[in-house]
Amino acid sequence: MKEKAFLKYLLDNKVSQEQADIFVSRLDDFNKFLKTEKLDVDSIPNGKILEYTEHLVESKSDTVLDLLRAVINYANFTKKYDYIIEVTDISESFNAMDNLYTRLADQFNEQIRDAIFENVSILPLGADPDKKPDITKVVMKRLEEKLGEDKTIELLTPCLHGRPLEPIKKDREDFIKLNDIDEFIKLKKREFVEQAQKHQKEGTLLYAQYVDDEVVEYIKNSPTITPGIRKGDKIIATKTPYQIKKFLNAKDERMKRYYSCYCAWVRGAIKNCTEKEISPNFCYCSTGFTKKYWDIIFDQPIKIEPLETPLTGALECKFAINIPKEFQK
Repeated sequence: MKEKAFLKYLLDNKVSQEQADIFVSRLDDFNKFLKTEKLDVDSIPNGKILEYTEHLVESKSDTVLDLLRAVINYANFTKKYDYIIEVTDISESFNAMDNLYTRLADQFNEQIRDAIFENVSILPLGADPDKKPDITKVVMKRLEEKLGEDKTIELLTPCLHGRPLEPIKKDREDFIKLNDIDEFIKLKKREFVEQAQKHQKEGTLLYAQYVDDEVVEYIKNSPTITPGIRKGDKIIATKTPYQIKKFLNAKDERMKRYYSCYCAWVRGAIKNCTEKEISPNFCYCSTGFTKKYWDIIFDQPIKIEPLETPLTGALECKFAINIPKEFQK
């Protein structure tokens, strides 16, 4: 490990000395783990980061978050972006079920929350994401039994994890300047294609995935992908597949759906053919992620519904966003 150079890199990038020392310490511990197999942090094979985080979880260590943050920083320092892809897989939506646990008590009461999560152990950050859907199956079944479908959808639609708002505020400014939804959609599509091309040229990651000619062409030639296309009073929008290169390369339709899905609380069930045990209403969480964007763009709560998702058997997540009447001209 290039310890001194990495420490300097952290400090140069405004990481505090205390936090930098923690990152170096976490990587040093990881390095010791790897050395038992004659490996080191400069050549981590795919799967080893997860193997180590599972080891930390099993030993009840509270260092997983710092370790993952350290790996991301080291990956950017060494330009070993494969590490970031694996860290993203481990951490994607990791706190969604914890947030649901809290939201249930806030919106209903602790008794309902405790009944729904009875004998359910929420997997912590660092656990194998493919094990998480088993929890979703139980929780969703109980939610719909106790609350009904409508209240379950209402509970999930605000989304169970965060989304950075600053980039959306910039898009809101563009929308105000254009004052035309059709021109805004064209602009955002053009910008997204240019963003993908920039990542391709620089060899950097888009949504924690590599970009090549095939990926750029897929984005360019898929009309509904970011931000979508207008059809009358609606915008039809499709999410860019989560692991887009693997999605494009996969021959098996089930694996295409697996690579398309962003949700760690669902994805593993698609892979092992048990997705029908999860209510499709869980995808209202993902719907809420998209809703946050358009709520800010239109500066008002909008109506949105999932049309199809990998959980329901489709290859991609597709949503219908209602355009408020005053913007339908």
